[in-house]
Amino acid sequence: MTSLETLLGTCDWLMADGATGTNLFNMGLEAGEAPELWNEVESGKVRALYEGAASSGSDIFLTNSFGGNASRLRLHDAAARVFDLNRIAAEIAREVADAAGRPVVVAGSMGPTGEIMAPLGPLTSETAADMFEEQARGLLAGGADVLWVETISAPEEFEAASIGIARTGAPWCGTMSFDTAGRTMMGLTSADLARLVERLACPPLAFGANCGVGASDLLRTVLGFAEAEPRLPVIAKGNAGIPKFVEGRITYDGTPELMAEYAVLARDCGAKIIGGCCGTTPAHLKAMRAALEAAPRGPRPDLDTIAAALGGFSSASDGLTGAPISRERRRRRG
Repeated sequence: MTSLETLLGTCDWLMADGATGTNLFNMGLEAGEAPELWNEVESGKVRALYEGAASSGSDIFLTNSFGGNASRLRLHDAAARVFDLNRIAAEIAREVADAAGRPVVVAGSMGPTGEIMAPLGPLTSETAADMFEEQARGLLAGGADVLWVETISAPEEFEAASIGIARTGAPWCGTMSFDTAGRTMMGLTSADLARLVERLACPPLAFGANCGVGASDLLRTVLGFAEAEPRLPVIAKGNAGIPKFVEGRITYDGTPELMAEYAVLARDCGAKIIGGCCGTTPAHLKAMRAALEAAPRGPRPDLDTIAAALGGFSSASDGLTGAPISRERRRRRG
């Protein structure tokens, strides 16, 4: 197994993978299907998903287990199969990583439970921690190097994930989605997350942002992390452009050239682990890898530089009081 901590200590930057859902939909996954069930019934396509990331230059790729917790799988009558479906997801990934011929980290993806945390909702911290622990043990049994909590909105759920993972003793990373005027759906800002990870009893190896609105907004969040001067490495996994509904499917308008610019800007904003999220295909990843290897490190970009390269922002605010404001979203290049 490859140690992410070792790579973080020896590399200037690391490239993560792209989308899971987008690429599986391109392979035939239907809306409403549980991608995690494909680990058994379409294992060849799941393997192809992983191979697409590894062959495109990803140093880290995530397992097909985003919705692999008991709450999400219950919707597909598969709540009793959490351990096995996660184990299989990681086993396939382990085989692909071990055949890559270079260090490649298998990150066990763990998404939100889909339930509202107490006191606003019925999900208690203890129950959520149990769910995350159950999923984590399946991923670790399959050979995951690190656990990867992603697309979280509530601080209580992020902390519950850390508690569940702590029981396994495994290293982990964590990202939240800032998609509401610079805040998560539950109101957290980039500064809030930077403070949260510092006080956790079991802190992640790295933290950051994924998904959200678009590449520009995500980099504005990364700049917010940088302003907090975090001790931990920062993760940036932005969407490949803006989603559009075309002929019954959601598509993303970000080109490989745009995502290459995003990757370099993410590094210069202060991100250590750089990848894509929704809409990001192997073609995008190849362009991102080539750009990161070719472009020398530059100064930290300002908001106008980001907007000029990737398009404006979806809102005038980044959620931080007194933060600078740049122009709102306009048509981006590419």
